[in-house]
Amino acid sequence: MVTDVKELIETRTEPRRSEAPTPKVLVKSYGCQMNVYDATRMADLLGREGYAETQGEDDADLVILNTCHIREKAAEKIYSELGKLAIAKRALNAQGREMKIVVAGCVAQAEGEEVLKRQRAVDLVVGPQSYHRLPELLRQAKDGARIADTDFAVEDKFRALPAPSRAQIRARGVSAFVTVQEGCDKFCSFCVVPYTRGAESSRPVAEIIAETERLVDAGVCEITLIGQNVNAYRGPDAQGRETTLVQLLDRLARIEGLTRLRYTTSHPVDMAQALIDAHGAIPKLMPYVHLPVQSGSDRILKAMNRKHGVDAYFSIVENLRKARPDVALSSDFIVGFPGETDADFEATMALVRSVGFASSFSFKFSARPGTPAADRDDQIEEHVKSERLAALQALLEEQRQAFNAATVGREISVLFEKPGRHEGQIAGKSPYMQAVHAEGSIEHIGREASVKIVAAGSNSLSARLMSEEAKA
Repeated sequence: MVTDVKELIETRTEPRRSEAPTPKVLVKSYGCQMNVYDATRMADLLGREGYAETQGEDDADLVILNTCHIREKAAEKIYSELGKLAIAKRALNAQGREMKIVVAGCVAQAEGEEVLKRQRAVDLVVGPQSYHRLPELLRQAKDGARIADTDFAVEDKFRALPAPSRAQIRARGVSAFVTVQEGCDKFCSFCVVPYTRGAESSRPVAEIIAETERLVDAGVCEITLIGQNVNAYRGPDAQGRETTLVQLLDRLARIEGLTRLRYTTSHPVDMAQALIDAHGAIPKLMPYVHLPVQSGSDRILKAMNRKHGVDAYFSIVENLRKARPDVALSSDFIVGFPGETDADFEATMALVRSVGFASSFSFKFSARPGTPAADRDDQIEEHVKSERLAALQALLEEQRQAFNAATVGREISVLFEKPGRHEGQIAGKSPYMQAVHAEGSIEHIGREASVKIVAAGSNSLSARLMSEEAKA
């Protein structure tokens, strides 16, 4: 309050100091769940530097593309996106505004300086093991300097990252990812992960518990543990003893307020019987397992260096269904791997028919530079790969729709996560990763509720809350 004439005069005559606008960052993530997690941690990190998150490029001072290099199409999509950003950057520069462009993730790691050469608008290239140094690197990239940092950092990335605030956690919803393991030692002949993410490395148990407890304290009730090869987790406990994924899941299941646990992505070679049994022993562990098989042909699996055969995969599936009869299975498939014959492809189709999948991802083989499969001289013609992929995807889609239809009439538990697309509607996930919507109050968001599935659409299930069913 103004209290005297002198203060009144000073207040009226002193020019107002305009505060500098808050810089805004847009993080666009492509590819796996690991990239989604990394994107949130980059946003958390830059939040400490004064950046606010935005969803649009038109008001972003900093744009980060968190990239995937697993397939050629994914990598080329990034360069297409960079071309559009370059135009937006020039337009902003003409208005006297500045936009910094960062390429992060696996394309950055794999191609490094090449990204800077191909697109002059890029200011910074940073690999997935170095993004905790973003603030420092951005300061170095001022005044026109262009930097590529793709070294595998010596220091522990996760310990260098700040914990997200309670407000940041709550804004992201009731489900969250927690990285427990990075890298891969399997060296599948088609895969770039060992080269872009490095060797297998597991986080200490105490760090994972602390991060999970912070998330749950802020309202998260479903945690998905993620890693390039998550069931190879071997993190140290407080005494330095090796801890398995089963032991970690058992410890996390004791956290009060955490209602659901998941993990992805698994490798069949590391699918130990103890982990299989955990699906019947840990109630909070959801009955959904993503277990990539890639091919149904032993000959092709050997060429892929997958280190498992078809019979071993069938055995895992059989044991999972013994441990948890209602388990839903998901997988990854590659068609048109070099040397794949019609008989090899038919073996894949036979495996799919035998197992029955609730959901799956399938792709044409994409040669990644530097991988053994890329150098083979028995590459499959593109039109053959396309025909095989169409046939496989038709079968997988038929199975997905059949799985969804089989839930109609059943009573299941749904974790409601957000308002639905229509007024008065809420949306969430079933234990089997199905999208479910029902009429209900937003008070249900963040809670599990029993519902009756009344219809199966092409991409989601319609349900009625059991409390409403009882009223009817």
